[in-house]
Amino acid sequence: MNPVIQSILGYVKLNKALILSVVGYRGKEVLLTGLAVILILSPVSTTSENHENMARAATVEQEPAKQEQVTMEVFVTAYSSTPEETDDTPFITASGKPVRDGIVATNLLPLGTKVQIPEYFGERVFVVEDRMHRRKINFVDIWMPTKEEAEEFGIARTDIVVLD
Repeated sequence: MNPVIQSILGYVKLNKALILSVVGYRGKEVLLTGLAVILILSPVSTTSENHENMARAATVEQEPAKQEQVTMEVFVTAYSSTPEETDDTPFITASGKPVRDGIVATNLLPLGTKVQIPEYFGERVFVVEDRMHRRKINFVDIWMPTKEEAEEFGIARTDIVVLD
């Protein structure tokens, strides 16, 4: 029996977690696809360090947290709410919300994640609210109101910016 080989196809760091897109193979047969989440824990500090940090936090005004950005290269496609492109509920996303402008489907990121596609949409922010077929691992699919618009967009390989 051939051993199972697992490959990491992509990753993104969000907060204190590393989300990996994983696929397993036995020979040429794809056995599984999925996401793995690895929590990144901070090192434990000593009691004196804790006291110093607490004192510093009490006296220093906190700066607003900077928005962490991660860039990933993916295939970007488009879809519409037609039966041949969706499941049996074409107007409801995997998150349970109705489709609308600004929604994307992907298996790479958790639902609710905000992303930008700068090369095609500039600063516009999209929200992951839907999923794709499980074989689509390194894809982001933009919802569009008509099949014609989706077909016109086609497919592109480009960077997306994952917003924390």
